[in-house]
Amino acid sequence: MSGRAQLMWDEAVTGYDFGRDHPMDPVRLALTRSLVRALGLDREVEVVAAKAAGESTLRLVHREDYIDAVKAASADPGSADPAYGLGTMDDPAFAGMHEVSALIAGQSVGAAEAVWRGEALHAVNFAGGLHHAMPGAASGFCVYNDASLAIARLLELGAERVAYVDVDVHHGDGVQAAFWEDPRVLTISLHEHPRTLFPQTGWPEETGAEVAEGGAVNVALPAGTGDAGWLRAFHSVVPELIADFRPQVLVTQHGADTHFEDPLAHLAVSLDAQRAVQTACHELAHTYADGRWVALGGGGYAVVEVVPRSWAHLVGIAAGRPVDPATVIPEGWRQEVYARTRQPAPRRMTDGRWPVSWAAWEEGYDPADRLDQAILATRRAAFPLRGLLA
Repeated sequence: MSGRAQLMWDEAVTGYDFGRDHPMDPVRLALTRSLVRALGLDREVEVVAAKAAGESTLRLVHREDYIDAVKAASADPGSADPAYGLGTMDDPAFAGMHEVSALIAGQSVGAAEAVWRGEALHAVNFAGGLHHAMPGAASGFCVYNDASLAIARLLELGAERVAYVDVDVHHGDGVQAAFWEDPRVLTISLHEHPRTLFPQTGWPEETGAEVAEGGAVNVALPAGTGDAGWLRAFHSVVPELIADFRPQVLVTQHGADTHFEDPLAHLAVSLDAQRAVQTACHELAHTYADGRWVALGGGGYAVVEVVPRSWAHLVGIAAGRPVDPATVIPEGWRQEVYARTRQPAPRRMTDGRWPVSWAAWEEGYDPADRLDQAILATRRAAFPLRGLLA
């Protein structure tokens, strides 16, 4: 194994563009890539452009009739069929939609292949993490589910245990659905409670089909959860499950929309806590998966202030050169941000909350605390199904 990290990147992924008024502005991808360059991180990774996912790969997860519908809408956006989730407010059709969606999927599939074959120890595709797409429908800004496709490709290559950890503010419903009946895949999602946020799924009681009981784990966090609660929830659930499952590959989704400045959700997590979870995922991969780690992006709609910094930290961690939170952001990047967006750029790679701290689960359960109630609900629902104590 080379041990070197790969950064999956093709400039054409910025063509994943639902239009000027849509929250998922592709400038977030371009600015992340340029910040990675400005920080010198691209010298620490191998930058690779994988080919687009072909139809046979897409069919590992998606129905043929849905792929045909995406192709038709891509060629003629006016013909988009809302029955497939296309041409909706969340997922408006645009010319070339199939091609660029398949390209993003191809980067995640390529990342999985590189890690499985030993061509890289870690691989990052921050353009990926489009975790809401279903086998037969687009959903939540997601056309093809690259995370599910990467996992499906790992299984096709011979992996027997793949763990997926999703820390986006929204439930990783599409990935959960894809592997609901597959005991080879453990999906863990930490997200804002479905009572207050799309897609209104991800309750603790969602634990997998009868043939794969305990294969789905969901932590539904109360709106307003901040750094200490978010980190307490992660460390009270994820490490114990990963230690028990012992995956051969760890796939993680790092949506940046948990941040307190994100306009579409209601958690209050800082960039510094996001970095802490990225570091924890890296450590889990080395401890339990021989270092095999595929890291994806996801949501994130504070496209200047949050997303580029969060995912640049992710690239640095994967590259073995984590960025010091106190790092001053290069002035050239800040000027680029203003030229592109007319918004002021952040000055440092921190929100000023580093180092972050939290209380471990073993330090005691507070029955009056809504965060602790959420953690216990997850442990009671899922842990016994895996032979673990709640």
